[in-house]
Amino acid sequence: MHNPGHRFQAQDRFADGAQFIAGRLTKGTSGRTHAVVDPATGDEVFTYELAGTDDVDRAVAAARAAFPGWAGATPGERSDALHRFAAVLADRAEELAQAESLQCGKPLKLTREFDVPGTIDNTAFFAGAARHLQGQSAGEYSGDHTSYVRREPIGVVGSIAPWNYPLQMAAWKILPAVAAGNTIVLKPAELTPLTSLLFAEAATAAGIPDGVINIVTGLGKEAGEHLVGHPDVAMTSFTGSTAVGKRVAEIATSTVKRLHLELGGKAPFVVFDDADLDAAVNGAVAGALINTGQDCTAATRAYVQRPLYEEFVSKTATLMESVRLGDPFAPGTDLGPLISHAQRDRVAGFVDRARGHARVVTGGGVPQGDLKSGAYYRPTLIADAAQDSEIVQSEIFGPVLVVLPFDSDDEGLRLANDTPYGLAASAWTRDVYRANRATREIKAGCVWVNDHIPIISEMPHGGYRASGFGKDMSAYSFDEYTQIKHVMLDNTAVARKDWHRTIFGDR
Repeated sequence: MHNPGHRFQAQDRFADGAQFIAGRLTKGTSGRTHAVVDPATGDEVFTYELAGTDDVDRAVAAARAAFPGWAGATPGERSDALHRFAAVLADRAEELAQAESLQCGKPLKLTREFDVPGTIDNTAFFAGAARHLQGQSAGEYSGDHTSYVRREPIGVVGSIAPWNYPLQMAAWKILPAVAAGNTIVLKPAELTPLTSLLFAEAATAAGIPDGVINIVTGLGKEAGEHLVGHPDVAMTSFTGSTAVGKRVAEIATSTVKRLHLELGGKAPFVVFDDADLDAAVNGAVAGALINTGQDCTAATRAYVQRPLYEEFVSKTATLMESVRLGDPFAPGTDLGPLISHAQRDRVAGFVDRARGHARVVTGGGVPQGDLKSGAYYRPTLIADAAQDSEIVQSEIFGPVLVVLPFDSDDEGLRLANDTPYGLAASAWTRDVYRANRATREIKAGCVWVNDHIPIISEMPHGGYRASGFGKDMSAYSFDEYTQIKHVMLDNTAVARKDWHRTIFGDR
């Protein structure tokens, strides 16, 4: 398959290796290699030496050595460095967009208009937020003592990022950590290391000191678990599946370190009978198919009130059928492939198992012709599944939307909450009272009204229940990456005796 306009050459760009430690690229020392595969063609585009535990140790040591200087920098100095970082990212935007499309199969128009600009905006936000690491007000809360709170960095952060948004997830992990004065070792997914390495290189070019940001690209069972359990890592931040998140929590707990988890999702899309139907249909297709459905906030379960149900199903199917699958580098492509053939087969398995008890309205297969060699799967709409079925309850992570009817508002909101997850949701209605009730009662970290999927740097992102805990983005993320210290000063000129006498008596 021809990739028009494709210029990024990973093998040449990372000839020195795919580990970024103490400010330079190096080769991994595990003795094993791994291939980055273009999911649109199945072709290998980059083969690199995987990180082993020795590489993790070197990266953690570099981060630990850099910590005193970076933590001791003023907020203004860290802010200035991050402003320069944002400018370097803007200068390298096209390279970042092409690399992200190549390794993920995302349409280039998506990486150019969403992933890269969002990352630059997030960097600019944290450049400003670095100056506002506020504690609590000082005051005399106990006699002649003044108390205040210091907000301090934690130390070395070990983070693990997923393959679905490699660039943005690197930013979400790295930026609040370093803005707060921490140093970091990030392990990206072995399938998608390219843009994390480019991100770290840009940070060094912006003047962020060597060792503040380190990247180790290895397997989860080896490099990832070693990073999480490392005694010199003070905090672990993980984004990925709930099943792996439980394993990360188990390892992190054994060393009693701070833990932040952003896990899976199964977002409900609740359409009440007074909604703008066409807007809801457009929102459902965009929300379900964003990044080929490989998004933990993607619309996966549409609950539609009975009077609109059949028309919603019909119009959604028609719109899905107009979505253009194709070469990610072609201007007319709406939807790219899944990350791998293994992921495509996993999605196909969910759909095939649903056929016996639900209606596959459209899609549900692998496209033929030029796309057959890639990891493509047709946009799929499934109706009339049972609420307790696998297709409704489990995270599919593919271009699949399931639609179910409901009658009363009570029923719709009950069904929306009827999975273990709680990351994101949306409610579609013209009624402000219905909207207010839905946003109050749906148990999710984000609830959109008459929209689904947009995020902004100023607002937090994180889940409830099996979707994890803690927040990415926004000033709220500083609560994850800082620790609070109470400082208490005796304001009297001479040491007080009364308090000591109360405890010890006269001496």
